[in-house]
Amino acid sequence: MIDLQGYGPRLLEGALVTIELALLSLVVAIFLGLLTASAKMSRSWLLHKIGTLYTTVIRGVPDLVLMLLLFFGGQIGINMVTDWLYDRFGIDIFININEFVAGVITIGLIFGAYMGETFRGAFLAVDSGQIEAGRAYGMSEALMFRRIRFPQMMRHALPGLSNNWMVLLKTTALVSIIGLTDMVRVAAEASKATHEPFTFLIPVAVIYLLIASVSEWIFARLQKRYNVGFGEADEWNN
Repeated sequence: MIDLQGYGPRLLEGALVTIELALLSLVVAIFLGLLTASAKMSRSWLLHKIGTLYTTVIRGVPDLVLMLLLFFGGQIGINMVTDWLYDRFGIDIFININEFVAGVITIGLIFGAYMGETFRGAFLAVDSGQIEAGRAYGMSEALMFRRIRFPQMMRHALPGLSNNWMVLLKTTALVSIIGLTDMVRVAAEASKATHEPFTFLIPVAVIYLLIASVSEWIFARLQKRYNVGFGEADEWNN
């Protein structure tokens, strides 16, 4: 194991925190993205406006500002609610926002908007004729989603999903600002203590690069899987 003047084990622990943060944020982002895409494609005026407002706000405000606002502003908001409960009903509770949870929620919220646009475009790219064929065969909406919509949507969504994941992965470095001990924060603390920033920041860059390389391989495999049976059709169409 690389000791790195005693900071090696902490750096590896921080790397695991970064990976966990990124994966959980991706789950939240995909969930919110599917909801947002559904809302923006909905015939409901209210749902469409809510989805549009969400994506507009998220895409227009810097990620760091959103993270600071949600973390510190969220704690203030929770404190106001608990103070009101105590004054009104005598209920004495204290809720402290965890840095890891705040990071997951914030990054998930941010990239949920981008995922929403990715999924919306992917859903619109699905051939409507196949949907009509599914209905003609008597398929339920759930079965059509599982057998027709989702596989073809994923085929169109994977390139955008891959790009969003890469950006999300790099965005995890921002959580060090709110106090989460990820590998960036560990590297920053070690750099200040030893005055040797390259000793710690270069390994962090290498770890990010390794995660990105593995991610590219995984997405390439997924792309190949979901493209099975479409290459020949595309060649005939061309």
